[in-house]
Amino acid sequence: MKQLITILSLLFALSLQAQYQSKVWCPDNGDGTYTNPVLFADYSDPDVCVVGEDYYLTASSFNCIPGLPILHSKDLVNWQIVGYALEEQYPKELFDKPQHGNGVWAPAIRHHNDSLFIYWGDPDQGIFMVSSPTPSKGGNVMAWSRPVCVVPGKGMIDPCPLWDDDGRCYLVNGWAASRAGLNSILTVRELSADGTRAIGKPCIAFDGWQENFTSEGPKFYKRDGWYWIMNPAGGVERGWQLAMRSKSPYGPYEWKRVMWQGKTTVNGPHQGAWVHTSQGEDWFLHFNDRGAYGRVVYLQPVDWSSGWPMMGNNGEPYTKYRKPLTKNQKSSAICNPQESDEFNDGQLGLQWQWHANYNQLYGMPTANGFYRLYTQDLPQHFRSLWDVPNLLLQKPTALRFTATAKVRFASKDDNQYGGLVMMGRDYSALVVHRQGDAFLLQRHTCKGADAGQTETQQTLATLMPTDRDTIPYSPAIYLDLYLRLTVKDGQCRFAYSMDGKHYKDAGDVFAMREGKWIGAKFGFVAECSNRKGNRGWLDVDWIRITK
Repeated sequence: MKQLITILSLLFALSLQAQYQSKVWCPDNGDGTYTNPVLFADYSDPDVCVVGEDYYLTASSFNCIPGLPILHSKDLVNWQIVGYALEEQYPKELFDKPQHGNGVWAPAIRHHNDSLFIYWGDPDQGIFMVSSPTPSKGGNVMAWSRPVCVVPGKGMIDPCPLWDDDGRCYLVNGWAASRAGLNSILTVRELSADGTRAIGKPCIAFDGWQENFTSEGPKFYKRDGWYWIMNPAGGVERGWQLAMRSKSPYGPYEWKRVMWQGKTTVNGPHQGAWVHTSQGEDWFLHFNDRGAYGRVVYLQPVDWSSGWPMMGNNGEPYTKYRKPLTKNQKSSAICNPQESDEFNDGQLGLQWQWHANYNQLYGMPTANGFYRLYTQDLPQHFRSLWDVPNLLLQKPTALRFTATAKVRFASKDDNQYGGLVMMGRDYSALVVHRQGDAFLLQRHTCKGADAGQTETQQTLATLMPTDRDTIPYSPAIYLDLYLRLTVKDGQCRFAYSMDGKHYKDAGDVFAMREGKWIGAKFGFVAECSNRKGNRGWLDVDWIRITK
């Protein structure tokens, strides 16, 4: 009975999330068409697989945890986050600290033998895989296996498996010049039939060095007796999409450019997933680099009439197009990945990630309708938040939005602080900082955090506590307030309010900057220096994303 109640609770929570509609970006126009991007968020290197009438998407997550996000859709336009496939990264002693730009690179998700498989490359360790039983009716994917190292080694990235008609399994992957000293080649090797280990040696199936430099991110398919590799070339910002075919999985492959920027404003349209739907249609999801916002996801129709998968409008990406056909149009109701969070259901929303493996002392949900983040001890020679693991962050999901949070900060001692941050290679945070019997409202800003620069601190106001403990042991003083972040075309403004109605600007405009291989992210920070007693904490009652 208890197990049944747990299952029903999970399904109910999922149904509530499925109804979430963004107030800042919705690609479904409500008239049978959609406007790109279908995901205005940093889902870099997206890959998608089909399970009946359901679509599952995953993407690069690098050092962010939980990793390998799983998004679900019924129509390739309306998406929701339903879980993650990676709860922590290994070895723990390495990934318990931020490893910017390392970890999970360009995963591939496939459905085989009634299971979902995800392969990814860790450029410093090798190629890894996790699997899960097929979810039921688009439900949450809970039971992911522990990662298996399929091919150990350095420099291998962007792997994708292909189970052939005879049951044999092949793997294609790219190579990172930063680790291996070579790139632009794609190699194919045979795996064991269960996909857990290499049983063959790698063969160079394609070398794009001259005309298709920086060939990487391959995805492996089979269609009408041809082996197909679809991959990007030319680099993230200015590249194009290739399709290649051969009668052997090892090649040689003939190639054709099937998508490029052309006369559009969509730069570098490439790297993603070809999808053949149950309605007999073909589509391609790819990313487009948006600088500080990261790599957002576009959807294009695919035309095979020439024998090649021409994408978009004869190779140029569409901004607006009709939605894919579905078996049941009612099953593809408008929904978007969750952004706002009321913290009322006793668990952290699926939009949130940490900058390193989670430690329970970073924060915990409560039964009282808020999320508590504990202040973490900064190192003695602290420079910036770049090396701090306990940042609780989510992706921006629109070019313009406002994030407003109701918080209560509890401080046990001086130099404990918490607040709202926009994080990247440059960052800025609006925090309240305990000093004596008062709180200092401050902006903490660092330009060049990734290069080892030291943050600056600007005091904007002195705020008196709104409450205090009367107990003799380790008493805290409290401050209740509202923090606001407004983003417009990459420019951020901070503000605060004591009553949630009247807001005051808090410092200068700050320009967002991307992180290492990821877009900028925003969320919460809670830190302390020279702690002598108990930790302070930041209780987040809610955060709401609006226009």
